[in-house]
Amino acid sequence: MPNVTFKFEDGTETVVAVTAGENLLEVARKANVAIDAPCSGNGSCGKCKVKYLNGELNSEKTRHISDQDYAEGWRLSCVSTITGDVEVMVPDIASAYKSRMKVADLSSKEEIAIFDRAKKDVEESGISFENDFSVAELQMEMPTLDDTMPDNERLIWAVQSVADAEKVKLTYQVLKKLPDVLRDNEFHINAIYRKDENGVLVYDVLPLEEKRICAAAIDIGTTTVSAVILDMKSGELLAKASAGNGQIRYGADVINRIIESTKEGGREKLQKAIIQETINPMLQNMCRAAKIPEDRIYHMCIASNTTMNHLFAGINADPLRMEPYIPAFFETDNLFAYDLGIQIHQDARIVIAPNIGSYVGGDITAGTLVSMIWNKPEFNLFIDLGTNGEIVFGNSDFMMSCACSAGPAFEGGDISCGMRATDGAIEACTIDAKTMEPTFKIVGNEGQKAVGLCGSGIIDVIAELFRCRIISPKGKFVREGRRVRHDEYGIGSYVLVFKEDAAGHKDVVINEVDIDNFIRAKGAIFSAICTMIRSLDFDVSMIENVYVAGGIGSGINMKNAVTIGMFPDIEIEKFHYIGNSSLTGAYSMVLSRQAEEKVYDLSHNMTYMELSTDPGYMDEFVAACFLPHTDTSLFPSVIQEDI
Repeated sequence: MPNVTFKFEDGTETVVAVTAGENLLEVARKANVAIDAPCSGNGSCGKCKVKYLNGELNSEKTRHISDQDYAEGWRLSCVSTITGDVEVMVPDIASAYKSRMKVADLSSKEEIAIFDRAKKDVEESGISFENDFSVAELQMEMPTLDDTMPDNERLIWAVQSVADAEKVKLTYQVLKKLPDVLRDNEFHINAIYRKDENGVLVYDVLPLEEKRICAAAIDIGTTTVSAVILDMKSGELLAKASAGNGQIRYGADVINRIIESTKEGGREKLQKAIIQETINPMLQNMCRAAKIPEDRIYHMCIASNTTMNHLFAGINADPLRMEPYIPAFFETDNLFAYDLGIQIHQDARIVIAPNIGSYVGGDITAGTLVSMIWNKPEFNLFIDLGTNGEIVFGNSDFMMSCACSAGPAFEGGDISCGMRATDGAIEACTIDAKTMEPTFKIVGNEGQKAVGLCGSGIIDVIAELFRCRIISPKGKFVREGRRVRHDEYGIGSYVLVFKEDAAGHKDVVINEVDIDNFIRAKGAIFSAICTMIRSLDFDVSMIENVYVAGGIGSGINMKNAVTIGMFPDIEIEKFHYIGNSSLTGAYSMVLSRQAEEKVYDLSHNMTYMELSTDPGYMDEFVAACFLPHTDTSLFPSVIQEDI
């Protein structure tokens, strides 16, 4: 039985026993080795590259690997068959989507300002930031031979008196620890409880010095997962983190993951990837940073798209991809931590922000809350940029939503040197029109070298290449120079960082295939906007504000987004970047009972438009796959520039 040795650039390695004839990518998946495979291993994306070191590996050459790279040992793992003992090196860029979990420094004002702003905006609409959780200091009489009341009744009586409730229940977790906590603290303790219309549920009993009630809010994106831990009484952020979604090795988009989930054991693998490999480690690291135990988290809110909700809950998502596209649920209120294996307090209630359609989920309903378009009389547009581009248009009288498949390009997927907006990502760029030399900003500490490009950086680079007439409206290179290259297939590329100055093993480049992928992604967004507004007999001149969300960088250069034809050509002052609205919406829901109820109300009153059934959508999409558009009259400010 042969062995496969996966070696990593940090000097570590993983050895796996296999059967001759197995596929290298499948072996890596089974061994939990992170290799990016956005196309789920069908050979079309070219991102699952590994470097063959020695041994027996049958791997055909593909169009994604140049003659020089093939000679140097680069192979696509999805088309490689193991025939004997073999050693391969997994480069950092192959797993850039997962590139190191990041726990934020909350001493940075920028990290918490967006949550403060969201809370302030929602409160100003009249929504109170109060919740059902309380902590009560209880002093009970110690039992004697004359007072033999059992511990649970003694606690129930004490809670009844402070909570003004007749019906009080104790969780099993409380009952297990109750005798020890009472006697270790001479029957003088704190009780954590939740009061609602059904009575009081006691979640925990603690020593007097421990009184903090914590909750978690999590945005499960198709590519990236972001989370915060907060104090439920003050709203204070205690920790914040982000990481790649562990499911991405099963496909970059929701359709590939749904297909993977239908295979034997697939549903369990995908649920394990998001909960055990992604969420639980994030919670563990955040709790360590906040200096609190995981079981101090008593409440959680999840905001994610409809497919991610199903895969998170371990529920069959296959009907979502087949007409008539029916989900198992839009809303659910019966999930708890012990149901899903989430490592927080086992009786913690898991709230999932409601879905409103097969491709418009809780990330949008939660995001709509903090966008505040529902509370304004003027017509506004809310856009969430991610693997699925979701759009809401409306005002305080009505709202319409739709979703388009933008692909993972906005978060670095389908881009040869693409990555998440984490350390080493180029997030902003300008190019000198004469010399074609770039100047850019890199995520991370001073001195950080470039690893790749995140979404905001890709927007800037393509806009600058177009402005400087280095590429044509079709995205093809039309100028030559030190930084412009063509491979043996004639595919052009632009070198942002030469390998000697980069953090990885090769140049950081963007090529014509990358540009084409991004043009299709931006085209999907613009055509969805046009289709939805046209269906209402409106036009873009009626848009008063555009609120853009998505964790694709520290911000988006709105002018550049208009230049490439991703957003309508209206006054730049009307655009507002509001960050990860899905996460701030989940934060609001977990902190405020009224905010949670408002999100449900928004979901019930939002019209969902299925773009795939609109006869004009594909025509709009094809027309938008150009820089900035085939109809240049739609972008007068771009055409008037000296480009």
